[in-house]
Amino acid sequence: MQDLTMEAIADEMHTSRSSVSRLLSYARQSGLVNITIRTPDESVPSLQTEINERFGIASYIVPVPGNVSEVDRLERVALVAARTLDHFIDSSMTVGIAWGTTMSAVSRYLVPKKVHSVEVVQLNGAGNQYTTGVVYASELLRRFGEAFSAVTHEFPVPALFDHPTTRELMWKERSIGHILDIQRRMDVAIFGLGAPFSEVPSHVYSGGYLSTADYKALTAANVVGDVATVFFREDGTWEDIPINRRASGPDVSLIRRTPRRVCVTAGPSKVHSLRGALNARLITDLVVDEATAFALLKEVGG
Repeated sequence: MQDLTMEAIADEMHTSRSSVSRLLSYARQSGLVNITIRTPDESVPSLQTEINERFGIASYIVPVPGNVSEVDRLERVALVAARTLDHFIDSSMTVGIAWGTTMSAVSRYLVPKKVHSVEVVQLNGAGNQYTTGVVYASELLRRFGEAFSAVTHEFPVPALFDHPTTRELMWKERSIGHILDIQRRMDVAIFGLGAPFSEVPSHVYSGGYLSTADYKALTAANVVGDVATVFFREDGTWEDIPINRRASGPDVSLIRRTPRRVCVTAGPSKVHSLRGALNARLITDLVVDEATAFALLKEVGG
């Protein structure tokens, strides 16, 4: 806080520079100290303001060099998102997490925060005909649980049911109803965006969750993406998309009722999915890279 060098701190504390370095490393890892990198690029604040005013949200724009790979782009955005979540999650909150490629990346960079009575609930099932998805989803929840000293609630159902009636019957089970009740009282929902044609494939599109018939149906319905395996069009409509009757994720209307809805996304190939999510009013807070933010404004004539 006083902007002292490590040498000056070591001298004041009567210890070695290496001891100061170890203490600072511990402070960063435990969340006691945060480091914020501010970009000298003057276009980012104005871009952020334009996004906020145009869509009525709070945006956090991550500067990313144009020559990086899409994987590196995602990692940089995930890092900023993980640090930003510290401001959104506090004691006695219920936090909903949608699994996926982006959220998995975010979970790797979480910084522990001293809070209490936090619950973390999985928003959509992760099973399909090849895997239960339990290991994948539980690892994601575990990282969030450890970072915020939270009780975690897994949702051990398929991502997409084979038949709508199967979901209807499953939803009547008391054990499943308990998870659905927790989802209904979320204070914060955190999610990435699935997109059929993203350069970094969304897990739901690359992990065997969709059949050839499902892809054809999504194309016929003009689907551009999903949140927690609930699919939507670019204009934000979702109610009449047939596959949503088989989806395990929460209805768009339920997510909308959540006070804070944090979307993390990276890559211009997801701009149509992002626009659909904004039109569906799914987002209150957006963490996104600079190129995708520019592409979004271009799409809407900004």
